[in-house]
Amino acid sequence: MNFEGKVVLVTGASRGIGVAIARAFAKEGAFVIVNYLRNKMLAEKVAAECIQLGGDGYAIQGDVTSEAAVNQMIEEIILEAGKIDVVVNNAFKSFQFNPETRKLAWEVQWEDYQGQIDGAVRSAHYICQAVIPIMKKQSQGSIINIITNLVERPIVPYHEYNTAKTALMGYSRNLAAEVGSFGIRVNCVAPGLVYPTDASRTTKENLKELIIAQTPLKRIATPEDIAGPVLFLASDWSRFMTGQTLYVDGGFVM
Repeated sequence: MNFEGKVVLVTGASRGIGVAIARAFAKEGAFVIVNYLRNKMLAEKVAAECIQLGGDGYAIQGDVTSEAAVNQMIEEIILEAGKIDVVVNNAFKSFQFNPETRKLAWEVQWEDYQGQIDGAVRSAHYICQAVIPIMKKQSQGSIINIITNLVERPIVPYHEYNTAKTALMGYSRNLAAEVGSFGIRVNCVAPGLVYPTDASRTTKENLKELIIAQTPLKRIATPEDIAGPVLFLASDWSRFMTGQTLYVDGGFVM
């Protein structure tokens, strides 16, 4: 794949899956915009790695759950790069994949749902609203939203997280139907459990072993495993795909 001359915004790109996605795009020559919320040092390190890998990198702070912050961030990106070809909505509200500490259905408060919905859907909505006018002028663009394979098979019912990601899948399909005529594609990538990440750090070994036992490829995903499908959906190789969800979990939901 060749992303030379392409400008790629990856939200939540200072750690975990976001770092792997940013590096993968940079290896293919992209100008990667590394969005972060708090850790400027980590984000600037990722941007520097993008340059070393053969692409370009630019770290930019922005709270993606704030409409004003998103609009300011997109304006800065346009001033810096002139366009936005690809958006990867990877940022989400912090969550721990630990069955022992999760809230049960009768314990979850609406505020718990709202926090995850804001982190997943609200943030993607603000980003998409800001970039769609830019992509319409370009008559092309690719938006990839990171969800989870738990929308298909909630082996652990993380109620607020799973509900928010399911809503993001629905949002993505509706958006794909709306913007397709402008040459803009919207797809989702749904990873299984990914390790190591901050969210999976507290996942118990017995749960990992259970997932591995039910996974045809007999292992848990690494952040790098998620990057390839994201690049595929961003590339011309998938130019006739929109409104789709790629499950990247070694066959777990099959």
